[in-house]
Amino acid sequence: MRSPTLAKLSDDPYLKPYLGQLHHRADHINYVENRLTGGHITLDEFANAHEYYGLHFREGKWIFREWAPNATAIYLVGDFSDWKQTDAYALNYGDGQGVWEIELPANMIAHGDLYKLRMYWPGGQGDRLPAYCRRAVQDPKTHIFCAQVWRPETPYAWKFPNPAKPLGAPLVYESHVGMAQEEAKVGSYLEYKEKILPRVIEMGYNTIQLMGIMEHPYYGSFGYHVSNFFAASSRFGTPEELKELIDACHEAGLAVIMDLVHSHAVKNEEEGISRFDGTLYQYFHDGHRGDHDAWDSRCFDYGKPEVLHFLLSNARYWLDEYHFDGYRFDGVTSMLYHHRGLGSSFSDYSCYFDGSVDLDALAYLSLANKLIHEVRPAAITIAEDVSGMPGLVALPHEGGCGFDYRLAMGVPDCWFKFANDIPDEEWNMGWLYRELTNHRADEQVISYVESHDQALVGGKTFIFELIDKEMYYNMHRDSKNLVVDRGIALHKMARLATIGAAAHGYLNFMGNEFGHPEWIDFPRAGNNWSYQYARRQWNLRDNVELKFHDLAEFDKAMVNLIRERNVIGNAPVEMRHINDGDKFMAYEHNGLLFCLNFHPTKSFTDYAIDVPPGTYRLILNTDDPRFGGFGIVQGEQTHKSYNFMDGETPRTQIKIYIPARTGFVLERT
Repeated sequence: MRSPTLAKLSDDPYLKPYLGQLHHRADHINYVENRLTGGHITLDEFANAHEYYGLHFREGKWIFREWAPNATAIYLVGDFSDWKQTDAYALNYGDGQGVWEIELPANMIAHGDLYKLRMYWPGGQGDRLPAYCRRAVQDPKTHIFCAQVWRPETPYAWKFPNPAKPLGAPLVYESHVGMAQEEAKVGSYLEYKEKILPRVIEMGYNTIQLMGIMEHPYYGSFGYHVSNFFAASSRFGTPEELKELIDACHEAGLAVIMDLVHSHAVKNEEEGISRFDGTLYQYFHDGHRGDHDAWDSRCFDYGKPEVLHFLLSNARYWLDEYHFDGYRFDGVTSMLYHHRGLGSSFSDYSCYFDGSVDLDALAYLSLANKLIHEVRPAAITIAEDVSGMPGLVALPHEGGCGFDYRLAMGVPDCWFKFANDIPDEEWNMGWLYRELTNHRADEQVISYVESHDQALVGGKTFIFELIDKEMYYNMHRDSKNLVVDRGIALHKMARLATIGAAAHGYLNFMGNEFGHPEWIDFPRAGNNWSYQYARRQWNLRDNVELKFHDLAEFDKAMVNLIRERNVIGNAPVEMRHINDGDKFMAYEHNGLLFCLNFHPTKSFTDYAIDVPPGTYRLILNTDDPRFGGFGIVQGEQTHKSYNFMDGETPRTQIKIYIPARTGFVLERT
C-alpha cells in the first residue's frame, strides 16, 4: 500500500515550472470522471458494462446485448441454429445509442454451445465474436475461434477470501501458466496449481503474477495481442479451473495479480474487436493513430466514453469474477505518449510536459486505479513504464495516475549492460548503487534482475548471458570451469544486491531463480512450432548433482530471509561503504548489512566498513557450499564493532574478510 510518508508530487522543486500543467491534468481527470458518472453515480457503479452487455441468463431467459453503432443487422449464429442465419436469432436495435439486444427462452441456447455474431454494416458483413464474450475456444484442427456459452450447472464456490491486506512488501513470482510445465506442451491452470504453486510457496514469494490470461488468438504473442478482453484463455483450461487455482493461492496466503493489457489490442477482426461493426474507429483511433506500427496492433481511443466504459468494466470484471488481487498494467509508456515512447530518451523533465502526453490515456489510467482501489482497497497495481513519468503513483487530485508501484526497469538494463558490454574489472559501483536505489521520493518501485522481457526471442536469461555454451557441458556439481564459476557467483550476487536494496518490492520470472538457461521462444513457423523453449526445465532445479539446484537453494534462502526479517518497505537503504576501485559496496537495510565484493580477483582481509555499533553475525553467504560456492569463509562468523577517532571525528567500524565475487548478509544485534 502507498506509504503516507512519501512526498507529494508538488513538493518536487524540479516540477515547479510545470505545476500549471499538473493542475490541468488533475482538472482533466476530474472532467472525464464527471463526464462518465454525471456526478450522480460512483465510478464503480459506472464500470459495470460487463453485467449489461454480452450473454446473460436472467430470470429464466437468455439476454444478449452488444454495442455496435455502425451495424445494420446482427444475428446470433451457432450450434443452436445449426450455424444458419434465422430470424429467430435476430437482434433488435434498441435505444438508438448503438445497442442491439435479444431475449430468448431458456431452451434455445445451452451450456457449451459455440456461437458467433453475424454482423452487417453498410457495404459489408462479417462474423464476429462478441466484444464482451466470457469464453472463447479454438478448434484444434481449423484453429478458428468461437464464443462459447458458459453456464455450468454448478458454479465455482469460492472457499477462501482474498488476502485482506498486502502481506508485507510484494515478492512477485511472475509466471506464464502455459509454459510453466516441463513437458513440451501448453500447461493448464490445474497443473500450475498442483506442480508449480507448491514450489512458489516453498521459495517464499508472496505474490503470483499471471501472464497471458486474457484470451489471445496467437499463443506466440505471450498474451500481448488480446482478442477477447473478458475471456480467460481457454487453452489453459476452464473458468472454474482458473478460479480453483486462484483460490488455492489465497488458501496459501498468496496474492494473485494478472497482466492487464489495455495498451493495445490484436488486429484480428473475426476473433477480436478491430473493425467490429465495420468501422476501424469504434474502439480505436481512426487513421494512422489507431495503429501501433511497432507492435502490429490497434490503439484504443481513450477519449471515447464507450471505450472507457469497456476498459474500466474490464478492470473491474477480473476482480469480481476471478477474485484477482490487482494488476500489472502492460505498456503504460505506450499509452501515455502520442509518440508511444518510441525515439524518446526521457532525459529531462521537459519530456513529460512537451505536449506529447495523451491526457485522455492519463485520465483513463488514473480512473482505472481509483476504481480498482475502490472495489478492492488492498489491490496491488504495478505500472510497466520506462519513461519514469513524475506522477505515475500520485493521486488524481495531483494530476497523477494512482499506481501503487512502478517497475524499476533501469535495474535489469544495468545488469544486462554489465553482463554484455562491460568487463568485470570496469563495473561501476556508483552507477550500480544508483540504479538499485533510484526512484522518485513520491513513488514506490518493484526491483528485479530480469523478468520475462529479458529472455524473449532475441535475448537470453541473465545466467545464459554470463555462461552461454559452457552451461551445456559444465553445470554438474563436480565440473570445474572458470566461466561457470563466474556466472554462478554473479547470478547470486546480482539477486542479493537487487533484493537487498529494493525499497518497496521484488520480482522474479519463474525459473530464473535457478538460472534457467537459454531464452523464451513460443511455437511459431520459424521454429517449426516447437515447445522446446516455451517450457520450464524443473529437472535442472531438482537434480542435486547440478549447480542449478544450488542456485535455487540460494534464492529460497535469500527470499525467505528477506520476507522473515521484513526487510523491504520498512526502512530506507543506507549506504555504509562504496569503493569503485575495490568493486565493493556495503549498505544497511532494516538491520541487515549487505556486503558485496564484485572484484573478479581480489579477496579482502580486514576490510573496514563504517557501521552503527553492535555485533554483526554472518547469516547468508553466497559462497556457501550449499549454494554452489567454495566455502572459503566458514560458519556463522561474528564481527564486533570498535570505536576510534579519525582526527576529531569518532567512527565505528567492523573489519571482515570477504572473498572475490562474494556477497554477505550480516545481522546486527
